[in-house]
Amino acid sequence: MEGLVIKSVGSQYMVRLPDATIIPCRIRGNLRLVGFEATSPVTVGDRVEVEYKTGDDVGMISELMKRKNYIIRKSVKLSKQIQVIAANIDRAYVIATPVFPKTSLGFIDRFLATAEAYTIKAGIIFNKSDLYNAEVKARVAELKSLYENIGYQVMIVSAANPSSLTSLKEELKDQVILFSGHSGVGKSTIINALIPGLSLKTSGISEQHLKGTHTTTFAEMHEIPGGGYIIDTPGIREFGTIDFNKKEVSHFFPEIFKTGRSCQFNNCLHTNEINCAVKDAVRTGEIALSRYESYLSILSNEDIFR
Repeated sequence: MEGLVIKSVGSQYMVRLPDATIIPCRIRGNLRLVGFEATSPVTVGDRVEVEYKTGDDVGMISELMKRKNYIIRKSVKLSKQIQVIAANIDRAYVIATPVFPKTSLGFIDRFLATAEAYTIKAGIIFNKSDLYNAEVKARVAELKSLYENIGYQVMIVSAANPSSLTSLKEELKDQVILFSGHSGVGKSTIINALIPGLSLKTSGISEQHLKGTHTTTFAEMHEIPGGGYIIDTPGIREFGTIDFNKKEVSHFFPEIFKTGRSCQFNNCLHTNEINCAVKDAVRTGEIALSRYESYLSILSNEDIFR
């Protein structure tokens, strides 16, 4: 029978069957992903074929159904492998905070570029707006304008203020939504506010380092009342991009790709070439310097956090 993977913990998966029964499953030994080395061939959001009989302790995942899409990043512990974060996503949001803890623009841009690479509609949610002073409010408004002009949806919310989540609730209906971000940005708190009675574990910020502590240790799908799912992912300190083809990196920055059509050379990498429309646009402020720096960091395969 076909099932939906709603949770992964190590080598075990929780699968939701058509009758809403949730069973623990393991992967059949010969099930592998074709095309790349991943930490696991199955992830949250996957549709799978399951062998299970009533009374069995554990089911067996025997086949992986064709995916609509998926999003991946470099595995932290196994640098040569990739981690498939989730599959079959309608929209992916990076939860960000300008304070307590601060989310780097490099992190945001790497997440957005990866979503672009795997044709997933993405957006940004700036959380903890109740903590913003006048200076931070102005900075967030500036970033909202920057990213919206590129074409990304941006929301400014406070998990402590349910009324600020109204627009987000409307976006979630009947959708499979992925939330990702640093530890401590409030992913679990937002999900608790959106799904009453869920009571995911939350944690405060380390006063010494102004960083979050991990509360979500595995990916899990949570059903939204009225239809849809939220995929909650473990908090991550870095978002390592897979080694993109250098000629394609600009494709994942919409404003750079659009402007690059006016470059003198059609294979321009927008680094040291002459008559580069992108570099000119950065100089005039038409393309944000922060976005260009993020582009260069991916191009050179370097980590950059601002």
